[in-house]
Amino acid sequence: MTLETLVRKMPKVELHVHLEGSIRPETVLELARRNNVALPADTVEDLREWYDFRDFPHFVEVYVEVSKCIRTADDLELIAREFLKGQADQNVLHTEVTYTASTIEKYAAIPWPEQRDALRRAIAFGKEELGVTCRVVLDVVRGDSPERGEEVARWALDATDIVVALGLSGEERLGGPEEYASAIEIALDGGLAFVPHAGETVGPESIRACLPFRPARIGHGVRAIDDGKLVAELRDKGIPLEVCPTSNVRLGVYPSLEEHPFPRLMDEGCFVTINSDDPPMFGTSITNELLRSAETFELSPDILYTLTMNAVHASLLPVAEKNELRRRIRQEWPEDDEEEE
Repeated sequence: MTLETLVRKMPKVELHVHLEGSIRPETVLELARRNNVALPADTVEDLREWYDFRDFPHFVEVYVEVSKCIRTADDLELIAREFLKGQADQNVLHTEVTYTASTIEKYAAIPWPEQRDALRRAIAFGKEELGVTCRVVLDVVRGDSPERGEEVARWALDATDIVVALGLSGEERLGGPEEYASAIEIALDGGLAFVPHAGETVGPESIRACLPFRPARIGHGVRAIDDGKLVAELRDKGIPLEVCPTSNVRLGVYPSLEEHPFPRLMDEGCFVTINSDDPPMFGTSITNELLRSAETFELSPDILYTLTMNAVHASLLPVAEKNELRRRIRQEWPEDDEEEE
């Protein structure tokens, strides 16, 4: 069996992927036309050119413009269903998807209860029709007010059947977790996890600032490699890193995949997972991320299996559901003697 066949067939778990950043280009254009939203692109090819990001702030600008195409709860349910179909097509058995409800409410005036119910319907569809599970990380956007963060935390607690964590995303220079301490406390006190983006466009100090808030995982976290003591602390505490290689290269965090610190973090004993972040915007997918990483860093099938089980362990599912997920992965893992399709 070739490496490509193994990666394509293997069961997967993804922990760092944004719903709004996963909208199919064709659907972005469809929603823009339906909702009379002006975009600087009329074709899929033009859209892909628009996705040629200069830097992280430019990426955020484009991300917000795409998010503005979502104007109704039906739009949201559509993109969530399409997202889960895409995950199922790649044999992603479980996903923990980040979603920015506050941005959708701001630009589309869709009340949180309507957003919540649309997500519930899509997640139920994924489980019942596609055989895949999904949970939501509801994130606070850096630069928003602390009060807005508290509101998002209360929304998260209103939907603990689908929401498993409060996230913190956006430009790291615009605010650290301490600015949203009250929101994080609301979430933690309500039994949710805290899963911040950190150590992406800002150095290891961004990760250190998150540690007092007991993060369940760190989104990205790759800049930890610049601080040996921090690497050791993350390793010793077993805090998983949601590594997104292509995203880091496309946004200029690292000049090339070959220079990405993923293998060094793994060699140092850090708990790492591989993810796609915003797949169509970066011209990738979780399958592509795993394949390119395996080819570039010479990852063996055993390491790919370990990375998959790492993601199960780092997920925020209850123990019984994690165990069932492990069972499915063991059962469905491709055997070397399977015939090529």
